[in-house]
Amino acid sequence: MSKKIITIGEVMMRFSTPGHERFLQANTYHLTFGGAEANVAISLAQLGMKSSHVTAFPDNDFGLAAKAYLRQMGLETDLVFLKDGRMGLYFLENGSMQRSSKIIYDRFDSAFSLFEGEEIDWDLVFENVDWFHWTGITPAISQQAADLLLNALKAANGKGVTVSGDINYRRNLWQYGKGPLDIMPELIRYTHVIVAGKTDFENCMDIQADDWITCCYEAKKYYPQIKYITKTKRESISASHNKLHGVLWNGSEVINSKTYEITHIVDRVGGGDAFIAGLIYGLMHMDDQEALEFATAATVLKHSIPGDANLVKLDEIIDLMNEKNVGKLMR
Repeated sequence: MSKKIITIGEVMMRFSTPGHERFLQANTYHLTFGGAEANVAISLAQLGMKSSHVTAFPDNDFGLAAKAYLRQMGLETDLVFLKDGRMGLYFLENGSMQRSSKIIYDRFDSAFSLFEGEEIDWDLVFENVDWFHWTGITPAISQQAADLLLNALKAANGKGVTVSGDINYRRNLWQYGKGPLDIMPELIRYTHVIVAGKTDFENCMDIQADDWITCCYEAKKYYPQIKYITKTKRESISASHNKLHGVLWNGSEVINSKTYEITHIVDRVGGGDAFIAGLIYGLMHMDDQEALEFATAATVLKHSIPGDANLVKLDEIIDLMNEKNVGKLMR
């Protein structure tokens, strides 16, 4: 029987400049949709898992187009609601060589930020669900979004669902009068798999230590339900050339994946989402080391794909893990 995952979060309309043009140059933009949590669901749908995303779009043609996009990507859309408000937007300028990429957000008062989810029966939503995923972006958007997520997390825990959270501290998002330390600790208490770097530990858990491993042990002391903490380590040689590997702490040891050299990057947006999607799949089907290798191979492949979502299949990731069919013409 196929595993089922639920994700929750805002999906925005993404406008990217053609090729590597700057905002100052572009007079046309490529339009698609993207959002961290939906990217995870889409990745898992490509791997054969039943995936459903909870979100709200404006009740207009943009909202209908976004909902159709999620459906086209293989997601169930019974938890997509059309409401008052506007569509969140973001604009991407892809860097090249030594010039960094740049993103501008325009998401204030979006339909999702105002969504309270009163029509959702969370106990029913989490029937026969295996995994629930959230990120720190959602509670940073608005009090309504933070409350919506907390209700979902309580219900997921009540049903025995495994929960992962990419803490993903975004300083510029917290604009509604609350800070991450007011909101995040309670959400983390319901979460079993955490994606966090040292900055996230400090800003979302008030944990400060000299090294990442010490942060992990400190987090486990305060949040004993945590089973795994993970991150990627990236060395940016240029916007087009990175080195990357995955790191996983399983409560007793730190595991590292092999390191990949990624050259001629097509689009790195959504790379972290591809990693956690790969790790979710891996932890459901593999041992810890293999799960981490699978997650790292998944995020490496994402760098070859335009757009937010990692549109790769299971055998493509496994081939890369095993160094088979790398860069070949398959026919």
